[in-house]
Amino acid sequence: MMTSVDTDLMRVLADPLRLQIVTLLAHETLCTTHLVEETGAKQTNLSNHLRVLREAGVVETEPCGRFTYYKLRPEVIEAVAGSFTALAAAARETQAAEKKRVCP
Repeated sequence: MMTSVDTDLMRVLADPLRLQIVTLLAHETLCTTHLVEETGAKQTNLSNHLRVLREAGVVETEPCGRFTYYKLRPEVIEAVAGSFTALAAAARETQAAEKKRVCP
């Protein structure tokens, strides 16, 4: 059984500011103004990162008057976590069975 992790999604989540945004959105649905206050990032920089997260399917938007709110899509995070859980399980099986490829 071969297990893999979505590398594009990992690249998206690996950025420190995007990870901070994801962490904040895990606890509360926030608008861009709130995210600027919480992260200290400039509006344009934050908007670019939110676009990347939205295009990757990590967050979704919710219009509210003149504001746009962002919320985390937990199923995306669960999928990443599930991939790593499967990798850990495979590693445990490998170690328990003492699987080792013989060098030529």
